[in-house]
Amino acid sequence: MSAEAAQTQSRPARRNGGQRRGRLPHNSHARSGGLAPYLFLLPAGLFFGLFLLAPIVYAGMLSLRSSRVQGGIIGVRKEVFVGLANYGAALSDPELLHSVLRMLLYGSIVVPVMLGLALLFALLLDSQVVRFARFSRIAIFLPYAVPGVIATLLWGFLYLPAVSPIRYVTDRTFLPDVDFLGPRSIFGSVANIAIWGGVGFNMIVLYTGLRAIPSELYDAARVDGCGELQIALRIKLPLLVPALVLTFVFSLIATLQVFNEPQTLRPLTNTISPVWMPLMRVYDLAFTDNNPYGAAALSVVIAAVLFAGSYALLRASTKRVFQGR
Repeated sequence: MSAEAAQTQSRPARRNGGQRRGRLPHNSHARSGGLAPYLFLLPAGLFFGLFLLAPIVYAGMLSLRSSRVQGGIIGVRKEVFVGLANYGAALSDPELLHSVLRMLLYGSIVVPVMLGLALLFALLLDSQVVRFARFSRIAIFLPYAVPGVIATLLWGFLYLPAVSPIRYVTDRTFLPDVDFLGPRSIFGSVANIAIWGGVGFNMIVLYTGLRAIPSELYDAARVDGCGELQIALRIKLPLLVPALVLTFVFSLIATLQVFNEPQTLRPLTNTISPVWMPLMRVYDLAFTDNNPYGAAALSVVIAAVLFAGSYALLRASTKRVFQGR
């Protein structure tokens, strides 16, 4: 009886020991699993900190300083802290106000025309009556793959009167001559380059949103006697509002960041000044006026306006579209 009692007392101990031995690997696996996501995120976090966050912080620090000459007759140029003086100079710059007005005029041409064409092409490619949809989709998207500087040079040769084939045709026909680089048409010429390159990207975004709509809705509408135009207006457009909001925000950001097109066209015409757009003013301050401190302050102002505007627009559109407010 004493041997059996000893065996019964040892069995729970072995079970408890087995449970303890079984829990140890499970706990260690949980701890390692908790660290694994952070290890995977570490490279992205390092790149974000080094190449995005650090330059922003450095630009903010640089915007609070300036270069002054100190030391009497033979002075030494030193970097000193000036607080918000660079911001005051940047915001009171009359050239900045003129460049903002030009940007607004440029955006009033680019955004509605580009999004209108992208929506039209997306609806046409999604309909059942259009042929060669795959070829058309690739052909419309291809200009987006061309870098902005190269696209501007291509269009610049078409605009330049000495080498323009358009000017060659108008000189030999009854068509009127058009000065694409003149003071009245320069906005349309620069906007045309952005529209040519941006329609394809926005079309793909809208077309993807259309393909995500269930086809049963279209079948039910056709059974009720709706045509393709009624389906597009009453079904596709209301369900495409989130994608339209997204492309609208992207277009506004691209409008605020316009730089390559006017800067590349500037050697071809006298109508584009070195401070024609806000980012061109930043470039001019940094590399022409040799004032990196003022350029940093203006960059921070533009970035803050861009961030605040995008956030407010996305927040308002999210409440209205997704929450029905």
